[in-house]
Amino acid sequence: MADIQHIFLLSDATGETAEKTVMAALTQFRDHPTRVQRISNVRNKNQVYEALDDALKQQALVVYTIVNRELAQMIHDECDALGLPSIDLITPLLMRLSEFFGVSPKEMPGLLHGVNEGYFHRIDAVEFTVKHDDGQELRNLHKADIVLVGVSRTSKTPLSIYLAHKGWKVANVPLVPGIDPPKELFEIDQKRIAALLIDPQRLLELRASRLRNLGQDARSAYADYESIEQEIATARRFFRRRRWAIIDVSGKAVEESANEVLVKLKLK
Repeated sequence: MADIQHIFLLSDATGETAEKTVMAALTQFRDHPTRVQRISNVRNKNQVYEALDDALKQQALVVYTIVNRELAQMIHDECDALGLPSIDLITPLLMRLSEFFGVSPKEMPGLLHGVNEGYFHRIDAVEFTVKHDDGQELRNLHKADIVLVGVSRTSKTPLSIYLAHKGWKVANVPLVPGIDPPKELFEIDQKRIAALLIDPQRLLELRASRLRNLGQDARSAYADYESIEQEIATARRFFRRRRWAIIDVSGKAVEESANEVLVKLKLK
């Protein structure tokens, strides 16, 4: 297997748009394992030095979107001095636009992701999701855009937070062996519910790791393979009876699982 090659993406804002550009380009190089590391809010020289020190250790390609021309030039010069290949994604475009409009660019980082209606909508979604994590505030379950259901350690919380940052109000409800699911779960629109499943062996590893981190016995029923296998089988039958959308999160990145949730709930 080929060695993983590294790309360091430096941005003076979130870097999300630049990352999408890089990832789109990388689809043309699928045979080359690549890891993209995004470093956001790079606004001063010390941050640049720190990022390039790390990039040097990985002999990475440095891609940067820095609107401050002095800082962008510094990155270019430092990369040259260190022998690191680099690509400036934004300065050539800014200069051509400056020529076209006949004015200098503002050089203000983060304008694309400035405070607007969408920003406040995402903030509201995140606040709602945090308040409705792990079965909290069930009386407001009907206000959620998406409700995630699953046994313990099936990525309900990270998936909820990821979707919230995309603007969705998410609640998640745990299934606990021997305890009936809350009645509120059956009183809402069932088409908004996504049920999460995971491979029993993977769940065993996650639970055992959690117990060890908490300083507890990793051999309890919570992390017993046969108990987990039964728990998953029971959850699967329950989900099918309710005809909820089922998402298997085994081995998937949170982004992939989130996309599947949106597709199966017909929200995308």
